[in-house]
Amino acid sequence: MSNTPNLEERHFVPIDAEILLPRQRSAHPPRILLLYGSLRERSFSRLMTEEAARVLSRFGAETRSYSPSGLPLPDDADVSHPKVQELRDLVAWSEGMVWCSPERHGAMTGIMKTQIDWIPLSLGSVRPTQGKTLAVMQVSGGSQSFNAVNQLRILGRWMRLLTIPNQSSTPKAFLEFDEAGRMKPSPFYDRMVDVMEELVKFTLLTRDSNASLLDRYSERKESAEEVSRRVNQKSI
Repeated sequence: MSNTPNLEERHFVPIDAEILLPRQRSAHPPRILLLYGSLRERSFSRLMTEEAARVLSRFGAETRSYSPSGLPLPDDADVSHPKVQELRDLVAWSEGMVWCSPERHGAMTGIMKTQIDWIPLSLGSVRPTQGKTLAVMQVSGGSQSFNAVNQLRILGRWMRLLTIPNQSSTPKAFLEFDEAGRMKPSPFYDRMVDVMEELVKFTLLTRDSNASLLDRYSERKESAEEVSRRVNQKSI
């Protein structure tokens, strides 16, 4: 069963638990970036991320939120646009992310997708999202649905993010927040807390192991130049 003639032995590296599970751990708080998908004055996806940021802070994380107001459509501006650079700098800073979108026409909003589309798969030989953690949430105006979080989960996998198992979907969001914009006590609030707790735990578990987690046989066979050329094809 150990006969593997197709393997190139010089690129096959046994898994080293000492490298995968380093004893030396980062001491700084987990860095979490929160993105939301609505520009309305009373945006429930924004209110949800603000509530999530408070909970993340209680769990010891450092949080930053990005406002999509003023972000141009993909390909309608250069990457030097200030809002694009702000987003990309925040993604580079982060060790984990929270994506929260309203459900509109049975899907995530265009505002949410635009933010994700501006996050590159590669910057030279660096993949800015690969190996970082992700939590997905959605808010709905009607009955509970999971269309938006399912789409966000697919995108997270495509961006090679470590999307945590738990997720949050809040129906009839207009009933779940008070006049001050604070989320009311409810099972939906409790689920959001669960998701943030899980996100911080997964971030702490994986952030110091990224080099080992992302070291793959197929990519060791390619030079950094070949990888960069493949993931930066202009036709994509």
